[in-house]
Amino acid sequence: MADLTEPDPDMADPDTSDPISLPKVVVVTGTSTDVGKTVVTAALAVMLRRRGAAVAVVKPVQTGVTEGEDGDIQAVQTLLGDDPGVTFHEFVRLHAPLAPDAAARLENVTLPPVAAHARAIAAIATDVDVVLVEGAGGLLVRLDSRGGTLADIGTALRYKGISTGFILVASPSLGTLNHTALTAEALASRSLPLLGVVVGSYPTEPGMAEQSNLLDLPRVANAPLLGTLPSGAGALSAGEFGSRAGSWLSKT
Repeated sequence: MADLTEPDPDMADPDTSDPISLPKVVVVTGTSTDVGKTVVTAALAVMLRRRGAAVAVVKPVQTGVTEGEDGDIQAVQTLLGDDPGVTFHEFVRLHAPLAPDAAARLENVTLPPVAAHARAIAAIATDVDVVLVEGAGGLLVRLDSRGGTLADIGTALRYKGISTGFILVASPSLGTLNHTALTAEALASRSLPLLGVVVGSYPTEPGMAEQSNLLDLPRVANAPLLGTLPSGAGALSAGEFGSRAGSWLSKT
């Protein structure tokens, strides 16, 4: 586990106390697509850097963008600004806005097996304190033609002796409790630790369902609610995003 309980005095966030101890690899998955995984990944990177940790951000498979377009890695870079303490790695890029195996099939591309992704992540982990791995869609989305998933990457990393845990990014809306419970159950069945849940995009004027879900998400996930990010956080400047990340992820 990476010891993040002693902040770097030059980078410490005064609003953060008693941070959780994070494993070497933190896999960021979601209850679905478009729930805020990328923005949560960026916020986690901000928090880790303020504690003096060297960070790598990894996107094993990016879909829905062409070679010259910005993907999730570039979105994280923009939110972090110029920080030499963070490295970025995208392994595979596909144009079709589909699940990776479907996009690869459409484009007649052979995807590397998830075991290859796990080896690459393990190599990256030797040079940093924490690796943040952002998945594509949900936990069991197929990342290769053999049916390998983000959960399989986590299992492979743990098999290699690399401490690995998952953070689940959840929607605040109606239906999220079922999706959260299913994902938590899938992780538990594989003995993969769920570190906590983050709401990736919380509305400025939440309704009854959104307010109630904040209370129920930890219960159905059997894991703590680590924070909530407001809607529109991904559109902030790097400076404002960095200054506000501590209040959003107050329990990390």
